[in-house]
Amino acid sequence: MARDVSDSTPVGSKAELISWIAAGEKPASAFRLGTEHEKFPFYRSDLSPVPYEGKDGKGGIRHLLEGMRQRLGWEPITDAGHIIGLAGPEGGGAISLEPGGQFELSGAPVETLHETAAELDGHLADAKAVAAAHDIGFLALGHSPLWTREQTPVMPKGRYKIMANYMPKVGSRGIDMMFRTCTVQVNLDFATEADMVRKLRVSLALQPLATALFATSPFTEGRLNGFQSMRSEIWRDTDNARAGMLAFAFDAGMSYEAYVDWALDVPLYFVKRGDTYHDVAGGSFRDLLAGKLPQLPGERATMSDWANHLSTLFPEVRLKRFLEMRGADAGPPDMLNALPAFWTGLFYDQAALDGAWELVKGWSDAQRQALRDAVPAQGLEASIDGRKLGDLGRDVLALSRSGLKNRARLNQHGEDESVFLAPLETILDRNRTVAQDLAARFQGPWNSRVQPVFEDFAI
Repeated sequence: MARDVSDSTPVGSKAELISWIAAGEKPASAFRLGTEHEKFPFYRSDLSPVPYEGKDGKGGIRHLLEGMRQRLGWEPITDAGHIIGLAGPEGGGAISLEPGGQFELSGAPVETLHETAAELDGHLADAKAVAAAHDIGFLALGHSPLWTREQTPVMPKGRYKIMANYMPKVGSRGIDMMFRTCTVQVNLDFATEADMVRKLRVSLALQPLATALFATSPFTEGRLNGFQSMRSEIWRDTDNARAGMLAFAFDAGMSYEAYVDWALDVPLYFVKRGDTYHDVAGGSFRDLLAGKLPQLPGERATMSDWANHLSTLFPEVRLKRFLEMRGADAGPPDMLNALPAFWTGLFYDQAALDGAWELVKGWSDAQRQALRDAVPAQGLEASIDGRKLGDLGRDVLALSRSGLKNRARLNQHGEDESVFLAPLETILDRNRTVAQDLAARFQGPWNSRVQPVFEDFAI
């Protein structure tokens, strides 16, 4: 995530919270896509993680940020005097840190996948140029393949300290989620409330397919962990009050208000006033709205409180003023481009969206949940309604491809955006995920060692 919102406008009613989300509506002609991805920095010399201040005379995460600031001219984002991110000009993207030093690009809202691919190329070139002076490389997998929790550094961000204290109270894997996972996601627009509901339902139902297609995390602490997406497995017991498949989204009458009602019942992590994060973990936003939050007597909710609270909800698909697809592991650059391509093709062409709904509309809550629970281990072999995901995936990918072709957004070579689906076509043709290929290398040419992944899969 980039940075917390600063908007001191007081909130007087639930209706205002609903209106805040509804303000994200825009005509299809104004639809944009924004891609976010995270990666693990590591020292090339010994494959160790990179602390904030560095070690053994080598620069750390702070030096990466300062180098990127000098190279790009972006504005620093600070927390208690520490640089913890960079903001691009006029809302044009951001660089931020996850709790364990994962280095994140939150891409600018762009019109085409060709632009997001160019943005990724530019970002990686800049990051590698800055990192080279400090012996730092980057690895994009869904889960840290080698380091223990104790070896993983901690970034100086106030909100993360609060979260780290709270997570063990509500699940067994929250610390792993924070410090040892990386994702790629795309943020996409909706035109109306009905359009939001259709896209939310389709993407929730198909998020396990994305998890399988993008699975890259079969390793934990130097060994095979028995999963294709350990990142996805971790989310099954992180903080279930704020995560999961949102079964209520499929209820009759699903609306902005229904999502707001759910969000209001998810416990708070913090309330930010000025530069201070107040730990109110477990508190109620409804109490804050009424000025009755016990930890901050008399303090009333602001719009920034609402926006920040929504950013601490972690369902498989998240609604803010756009929809965030949250089910995929990070991976190699071609996969980082394939993720936004997959969902853009389904969402930004009405025939593709309607076709996807026809595929999933008959599934029950129990079937969707069973698929989500099975997919971290089984990948494309998981099944729903009598069909394996690999088989279903070919139908869904055909819809995405047709949607991108119908968009007809061409690059300088006359190619449409469907070119970015190529790695997914290969995965489905082979019925074999990146995670399965990584496991095979571990058991074969890597001689039961994960260290080669830092060379073979560095980005």
